[in-house]
Amino acid sequence: MFIALLICLGLVLTNVVVGVYAERKVSAFMQDRLGPMEVGKYGLLQVLADLIKLLQKEDIVPALANKRLFLIAPCIIFVAIFAGFAVLPLGPSEYLQGSQAEVGLFYLLAVISIDIIGILMAGWASNNKYSLFGAMRSVAQIVSYEVPLGLTVICVAMISQSLNLQEISLQQGIYTEETNYLFGLKFLDIDVSKVGGFLTWNIVRVPFFFPIYIIFFIATLAECNRAPFDLPEAESELVGGFHTEYSGMRWALVFLSEYGMMLLVSILGAILFLGSWNTPFPNIGFLKLADWTSGEPNTWSGAIWGFFWLIAKSYAGVFVQMWIRWTFPRLRVDQLMYLTWKVLTPFAILGIFLSAIWRLLM
Repeated sequence: MFIALLICLGLVLTNVVVGVYAERKVSAFMQDRLGPMEVGKYGLLQVLADLIKLLQKEDIVPALANKRLFLIAPCIIFVAIFAGFAVLPLGPSEYLQGSQAEVGLFYLLAVISIDIIGILMAGWASNNKYSLFGAMRSVAQIVSYEVPLGLTVICVAMISQSLNLQEISLQQGIYTEETNYLFGLKFLDIDVSKVGGFLTWNIVRVPFFFPIYIIFFIATLAECNRAPFDLPEAESELVGGFHTEYSGMRWALVFLSEYGMMLLVSILGAILFLGSWNTPFPNIGFLKLADWTSGEPNTWSGAIWGFFWLIAKSYAGVFVQMWIRWTFPRLRVDQLMYLTWKVLTPFAILGIFLSAIWRLLM
């Protein structure tokens, strides 16, 4: 578990460097620009230059702010998000299994919700109307979108009959002890348990999980305050939202948390729907692709393969988040609330109903 914790810490810190650089390059590509090019080869050292700049900036606290709450708020946001990584299984090996908590999924949803307290503290303690508006928007948005998010997660828990993220991962590959039928249909009597690959992923073995995953993905965008759900930070309306008054490394800590949250929800989506650390390649006849690209459980080869597949799937999700940010305009507040309460939540409730029937019949 200690090794997994160190890897998660390294992931969070490295992710902000990779994420910021990738976001600049992705946005530049989509807008037919070059992005950072001057500092280092292809602008690779631009993020390092930004970090040095932030370290040199003065940590300013507004005169009328509640100093204690103002200073601690970014730390609460970061700790709440980083604590979510504790239960993530990063591979089949015991070295990368995280805490192996039996209620890991419940813990993850609970602990990342604490970041809303930090956001509210940051907005209120700043004694700035723009910051307060941003914090209030964040409370309304995150609380609202946690409803469809939680419902989609319950769908997976009902099908898997477990809240243990490692158990959910094991069910989606060749190491499962259960029988996985093609598309989850028992009457076809086609056992794909040892075929593995994408055929045993939740999104394939339970066909209606594809729209459920779309709902999950949209809800996680809102949880991350990412466009088109970046109303709490709307720079065109609120200057910078709840972090308007922050500067230097405390401002950087807020964005470190945002990119950490992007990676966290992308890993969670991969675990719940996209086969977790299992390979996408199935065994086809004498081509044992799943066996060759998985490695043995509780070995370093299995750990490396599993970590590689999970991170690859997760960063594919992060890329789509960036793609959406630079494609769609920001929603209005009324559109945001309409989407969650009148569109996503009813369909997520329908997903609960279908999951119950599927579990009983299939």
